[in-house]
Amino acid sequence: MEQHWTTIIKPKAKLLDLNLKEVWHYRDLIIMFVKRDFATLYKQTILGPLWIILNPLMTTVIYNIVFGGIASIPTDGMPSFIFYMAGNTVWTYFAACLNKTSTTFTANSAIFGKVYFPRLVMPISTIISGIINFFIQFVMFLGFMFFFMIRGSAIQPNLWILLTPVLLIQIGILGMGFGIIISSLTTKYRDLTVLVTFGVQLWMYASPVVYPISQIPSKWAGLLMLNPMAPILETFRYAYLGSGKVPVFYLCIGMILTLIVLFIGIVIFNRVEKTFMDTV
Repeated sequence: MEQHWTTIIKPKAKLLDLNLKEVWHYRDLIIMFVKRDFATLYKQTILGPLWIILNPLMTTVIYNIVFGGIASIPTDGMPSFIFYMAGNTVWTYFAACLNKTSTTFTANSAIFGKVYFPRLVMPISTIISGIINFFIQFVMFLGFMFFFMIRGSAIQPNLWILLTPVLLIQIGILGMGFGIIISSLTTKYRDLTVLVTFGVQLWMYASPVVYPISQIPSKWAGLLMLNPMAPILETFRYAYLGSGKVPVFYLCIGMILTLIVLFIGIVIFNRVEKTFMDTV
C-alpha cells in the first residue's frame, strides 16, 4: 500500500537555506512562543507587564541624572529627558533582540531535542516579542514628547517619521543576525554567553544613546557612524525631535552591513543546527 506523507523532514543541502514557506507554515507556533515569552517573563511578579514601562523609564531618569546633570553632556538643544528616552527606547529594543536570540540554542535545547520545527521560529518569535515591547515603550515616549511640546520645547517632528517601520525592521534583523551568530558559537564556546551582556553595554557607549554625534570630534564621527546602530539612533531622534540630522549615507551603509550580518548569521546557524545537539 502506497503511503502519502504530509511532511518530510530532511537535512538542508545548502548553507543558505531559509525555507520561508516552512517557517510561515509554523506561524501558529511563533505566536505561541511569543505568548510564552510574556507569560514566563512576568510570571510571579507583582507589577507584571508594567515593568515594560518602568524599566526604560527608570533607566532614562538615571541617564538624565548622570549624563545630563552630573556630566552635563549637551543634547543639541533638546530637553535632556526626552533626548535620553528617544535613544533608550530604540536601544532597549535592539539589546532585547540581541540578548534573547543569542541564547536560542542553549536556552531551548530541551525543546529542540524532542520535536522538529524550523529553528528560525525561535529567533523570529523573539523579534516579534521585542517589537510588542517596543511599541508599548514607544507610546510612552510619544506621551512625554507631546508633553514637552506643550511646554514649549523646540521639538519638531517631521516626515522622516515615515521611515520608522524601516528602522524597526533593520534593528530586528541586525539584532537577530548578531544574536544567531553568537548563539551558534556558544554551543561550543560557552564563554561567549558571559561576554554578551558586557559586550552589549560597550556597544551602547559606542552608539549615540546618551550623547549626540555633534559632540564627537569630526575625525572620529565618521568611524563611529559605521556602527549600524549609530545612524538609526540619529535618524530616529531627528524624525521625532528634530535633533541633529539624518545621515543618509551612513544609514545606507548600515543597511548593507545589516544584510551582511544576517547572511553570515543564517549560514552559521544552518551549519550548527545539524550537529548542535551533540555539543550543547
